[in-house]
Amino acid sequence: MNEAIRIHSWPCSYYLDSGKQWVSGRLSLTPVGIKFTADKTGELLADFPLCGIGEIKKESSNLIFSSLTILEKSTKHWFSSLQPSRNAVFNVLEHFWREQLLESRAAGAAGRPGKGRELTGMLEGSRKRLEDTAEVLHYQGEQFDNIIKGLDKIEGDMDVADRLLTELESPSWWPFSSKLWKAPLESKPKEAATVPEPKSQEGIILRIPVIVTHRTDSNAKPGKLTLFASGLEISDCNSQVIHRFEARDVDDIRVHTPYEISVRQRFIGKPDTSYRLLSARMPEVIPILEMQFSKKMQFLEDALGFVGARKSPQVDLGTSIWQAATGLLGGVVQPGSPAGSREGTDNDHVQLQQHEKVSQEEAKELRQILKKLKGLALETEAELERQDEALDSISSSVDRATLTIDKQNRRMKRLT
Repeated sequence: MNEAIRIHSWPCSYYLDSGKQWVSGRLSLTPVGIKFTADKTGELLADFPLCGIGEIKKESSNLIFSSLTILEKSTKHWFSSLQPSRNAVFNVLEHFWREQLLESRAAGAAGRPGKGRELTGMLEGSRKRLEDTAEVLHYQGEQFDNIIKGLDKIEGDMDVADRLLTELESPSWWPFSSKLWKAPLESKPKEAATVPEPKSQEGIILRIPVIVTHRTDSNAKPGKLTLFASGLEISDCNSQVIHRFEARDVDDIRVHTPYEISVRQRFIGKPDTSYRLLSARMPEVIPILEMQFSKKMQFLEDALGFVGARKSPQVDLGTSIWQAATGLLGGVVQPGSPAGSREGTDNDHVQLQQHEKVSQEEAKELRQILKKLKGLALETEAELERQDEALDSISSSVDRATLTIDKQNRRMKRLT
């Protein structure tokens, strides 16, 4: 799937060393490599993986101006006439190259993972995803609590309005009217406004490096995307906030590819606020955005295959995890000898190599992760039940407030 995805492409010229000439074509970036295809012949003149790149530089000389060079092993590739700009192409290529290097180093440090390590990674990713879901639900529950407090205040205001309307409805000559003897209401001191908690204290769900594009493609600059339970924030490479989208401000999020999205806020009478975000780690962000903005997400044609096909050791939440966990844990607790029924010692040896056993330490770690997952699932279920009760209370309070407002509107119309 990764090889079929084209993250971005730019028109440019490539210096063909064998012919000592510049060839016009398109430079394409995929999740695993860089390609250059000639326009006239359609021939693939350059194709090399990101992990094989040694250096990406912006260079120029007396004969070549505004060029981009990529050192791949012992070969230097020259690209010029880059559109929309050399800086924009350089920022995107350098971002994906650095992320590829980080992944390669992490994989090299960890070594070739066994079955237990792979399963632990899958369960750990599931646990983190469930924690993110619980955090979003917690924030949603706080919003429901604030709504209930606001409705209680509205009901109190309706009681005050009812007493005032009763006084207005009493005739002026009525001797028992409270207007004749009631002292004027003393002005109550205004309550001190509660200072909202600063956004910096809000928990961060995820933060990734991105290439931020605003208005034009030539303005692509490196930055960061931070996901909160209440929205998302875009900042530059110096951690200076460029723009913050609250959850209610986001009108739509378009997924162009698994690695590129655009966030937009519409306005009437002035231009919309829109940012395009490109990142090698965007596949980690899209499932969280789906959870927060499910009704505002739009998957475009190039990203439709990603909806059903996104599966990785970190984010796969399918039933295969639980099936694998059950089978592997069962193999540890009750080790059997399935190879004994097969013919040939060589086949047995190959079968044992293909199906590695999970060690006792890995099984213990898996059990601990499964216990955490069970606890998170129970807490999430309890929070959902509490929110269901809160929704019922909000619904009944809204109905009562609506009836009271209609009744008082009729009374005020009779007074006028």
